[in-house]
Amino acid sequence: MKFLLLLSIPYCWSFIHSNKPSTYGRIGLSALSDDKTEKLSEYKQFLISICSRTPKALYQEIEDAIGKVESLGEELGIGQASSSSGFLSGKWELLYAPKDATRSSPFFWAFRNAFPESADQIFGITDAIPAPIKEVGPAFQTIDFKVGSSSGSLVSKVKLSAIGGFASSMMTTRATITGVDGLDGVRLKIDTTKPEDSTIFETLFGPIGKTIQENSPAFPSGEVLEQTKPGSSEIILRTSYCDESLRVSRNSNVMNDVYVWKRQ
Repeated sequence: MKFLLLLSIPYCWSFIHSNKPSTYGRIGLSALSDDKTEKLSEYKQFLISICSRTPKALYQEIEDAIGKVESLGEELGIGQASSSSGFLSGKWELLYAPKDATRSSPFFWAFRNAFPESADQIFGITDAIPAPIKEVGPAFQTIDFKVGSSSGSLVSKVKLSAIGGFASSMMTTRATITGVDGLDGVRLKIDTTKPEDSTIFETLFGPIGKTIQENSPAFPSGEVLEQTKPGSSEIILRTSYCDESLRVSRNSNVMNDVYVWKRQ
């Protein structure tokens, strides 16, 4: 209740000053702008805190917080036009995914394109594997995309552990950024997928395990997806908010699934 009352302060302030003489209009608008900018910062911090909470916050609570950041950011013109603002580039850590964190990888977005009828069933089976048999996270994305450029790269890394951490690896998907799609989208084409930093190689091959792993070829997941269904390896990363510290992104084909990222 106290939090809701705090949120209402800027709007009450706006109403009061809208009814004052015009000589105070500029002062009122200036104060309102400052208040809203500060409020956006508070919304962001609140979103980060509930995404990081253990146990996790309720889905609806997080969705509501995301909506506040998006709407106020759009009103202020902050965090917008992500495909040309220059803020996309950098290393990002996943704070929130609506389902399994592996789904933040663009490979799974392309997999859904290739197998639209069976993807949810397959995902459901793997998601149901309980800990400690399977554990997921953390997840990271490294994006290299310069303003005005029509190309770049995205590297997705999601840690997978099995049997209580006895075996683990970073499932790494590499994708090429082939261009922009409107003000808030970039086009991705999946290239390869490979387990990196895998403890299995070291367990099986000892001291030479790391060398064997580094020299083993990556799986050409993009080519395989294209053979299954032409065009399926191409997806659109849609980002509704992105600034110097926070990013909110979605799969253009599944807009209900939202992912929150924090810049490292």
